[in-house]
Amino acid sequence: MSNRVIPTRDGQIRLGQFLKLANIIDQGADAKLLLGEERITVNGAIETRRGRQLARGDRVAIDDDTYEVG
Repeated sequence: MSNRVIPTRDGQIRLGQFLKLANIIDQGADAKLLLGEERITVNGAIETRRGRQLARGDRVAIDDDTYEVG
């Protein structure tokens, strides 16, 4: 289980880009698979949109790992 803060340039980023930045996925197609399996939550709610806009402080979780937008 991990809890990491992932710094972003301006505190806003799309979910697909964030997943790549945090090294959760290698490419966009991987995000589509994870989102389709409903394994990713944003602030505790299941998220299925790769283009979901994230802001500083949002928490993204997959399985037992949590990442915070920094």
